[in-house]
Amino acid sequence: MIVETGAFALVLALILSALQMGVSAAARVRRSPLLAAVGEGAALGAFACIAASFATLVYAFVVSDFSVANVAANSHSEKPLLYRIGGAWGSHEGSMLLWCLALTGYGALLAGFGRGLSPALKAVAVAVQGALGLVFLAYTVFASNPFTRLPAPPVEGRSLNPLLQDPALILHPPFLYAGYVGLSVVFSLAIAALVEGRTDAAWARWIRPWTLAAWSALTVGITLGAFWAYYELGWGGWWFWDPVENASFMPWLIATALLHSAVVTERRGALPGWTIFLALAGFAFSMLGAFLVRSGVLTSVHAFAVDPTRGVLLLTILGVTAGLGFALFAWRAPAMARGGLFAPISRESALVLNNILLAAATATVLLGTLYPLIREAMAGEAISVGPPYFNLTFTPLMFLLLTLLPAGPLLAWKRGDARGVAERLWVAALIALAIGLLTVALAEPRSLFGAAGLALGAWLIAGSLAEVAERIHLFRAPARESLRRLGGLPRGAWGMTLAHMGLGVFVLGAVFETTWKAESAEVLQLGQRSQVAGYELVLEDVGGVDGPNYEADRATIRAFAPDGRLACLAHPERRLYPAGGQTTSEVAICTRGLSHLYIVLGERRALPDGSAGWLVTGYWNPWALLIFLGPGLMAVGGAVSLSDRRLRLAAGKRAAPAPAPATSPAEGVA
Repeated sequence: MIVETGAFALVLALILSALQMGVSAAARVRRSPLLAAVGEGAALGAFACIAASFATLVYAFVVSDFSVANVAANSHSEKPLLYRIGGAWGSHEGSMLLWCLALTGYGALLAGFGRGLSPALKAVAVAVQGALGLVFLAYTVFASNPFTRLPAPPVEGRSLNPLLQDPALILHPPFLYAGYVGLSVVFSLAIAALVEGRTDAAWARWIRPWTLAAWSALTVGITLGAFWAYYELGWGGWWFWDPVENASFMPWLIATALLHSAVVTERRGALPGWTIFLALAGFAFSMLGAFLVRSGVLTSVHAFAVDPTRGVLLLTILGVTAGLGFALFAWRAPAMARGGLFAPISRESALVLNNILLAAATATVLLGTLYPLIREAMAGEAISVGPPYFNLTFTPLMFLLLTLLPAGPLLAWKRGDARGVAERLWVAALIALAIGLLTVALAEPRSLFGAAGLALGAWLIAGSLAEVAERIHLFRAPARESLRRLGGLPRGAWGMTLAHMGLGVFVLGAVFETTWKAESAEVLQLGQRSQVAGYELVLEDVGGVDGPNYEADRATIRAFAPDGRLACLAHPERRLYPAGGQTTSEVAICTRGLSHLYIVLGERRALPDGSAGWLVTGYWNPWALLIFLGPGLMAVGGAVSLSDRRLRLAAGKRAAPAPAPATSPAEGVA
């Protein structure tokens, strides 16, 4: 009966979303505050119903109710409680319910905290959010219902994919969906702006906190996914340009561009058309990601293998939703007001260049992701596009973008001073040059790419600190005055600094790990040794252990540092999950400062003399910890910025400055 209650709540949420859409649209037409209040109440009710429905699904997994098809296919009574809970969103059906939970949750936030918006703009945005909820809830109810009963329930379930039974994968989808679906509010506000013909500074100020919240959550979600792939898949890497990885990365790139474009629209009234376009594109890429992961067109450990029929339905949702949004944009864009003029060297120009490079980078990722699918559909030829393509196309664009990044915040609005910026950044440039030269001179093996990458990371960090120094007039004012200014810096400024520094930290880690990584793989018998990057690995023992829902061979490996001291005692495992008959590797990671000694226990293999040994693979991943700390720092920067009182959700009620009537020379990109 509890499961039926969840199914009923799901259908009720569908009805309330339809009511939210219709009544809010009527409120806009009739200018009726009463109807607007009813529409907002329906949004809150839809979220409450989905929350209840989702709690019911979690309950079904916790109690192992195998009469529910979703539970029987993705859970097992011997599975630990944490992973039974995570199984609720570990399948296609459950993940779509999580998507709907996030979608209606954002709709409720928009309805409840949108007091700063004009009544007409808010009514349209709530109506659009209701329409999105209606579409995805209808898909969930009629094509992917997580509460479908089995006529003959099995005694035991088939369990969740063992690779997904991991704490990082429990947290990864909620954060990822909070980012994906958070862009739906920006989409709704963009549609409302097009309908109302209002793309002024107040509107741009309104979309910034929503974009920032989605961007921060997406940053955390992508980082958790990369960290999971790093230590769970046993291949020693953290990013492979997998199509499903790209599906989450593309909305992140668009959201990053939108954050910067919205600043130009807010401060100078410029680029309104481009900002609207990015707001529409962000959620369109999110829906594209949902299609790629759930359509069955991709083969990936991250993807849900589902039937093509549901993939076609998702593609239809993407086509209709994004198509209507961009059609409205094409109709209304010519009537948008132009922003103010600005010089080629100015903060506006720097942000425009930032957006051009981010858009080009997104296009390269999109092409590399979709081209194999298009080629296979048209020619029947299966090909793959891997890291070499992305390294050749994406990396140069990012290198140019990151090289120019520290100069942007130091440029003045409307007309900047390039010479003045150079004078403020000479210390940062000197630090970056010194690190690059020292790397070439001292690093083994020598690598110009590695030296340039480390110099770039140092340039980003030092440039961010130089921007803070400029804000507090360091060395140009008394120390007491500089400290006073430091304490008075707005949180938004601190957030930007942390985000840019986090990017520099990530670059340092990625370049160092990629350039100076070492690997060894040998079949060892007990007592034998192998070496990797000067570390000596000694296989001491391999014994069987029983886990809560798996059987494992666990190795005991002593790792000795180059100086002969014991670095760590590692226990990598090779697990067998009887419920699904799947085998996985549980790696052992020894943290050495910022670096990782990464050890994997492979298969038992026969040797030529008739004896047997174990394949032991060791990786030395220098500075690998920075790869995950950097994005974490970026997400913290986003959260700090979001806490700035100037970015609170009620900030939109500030009066907007009238944009200058002149045509902006950079408006052509819109």
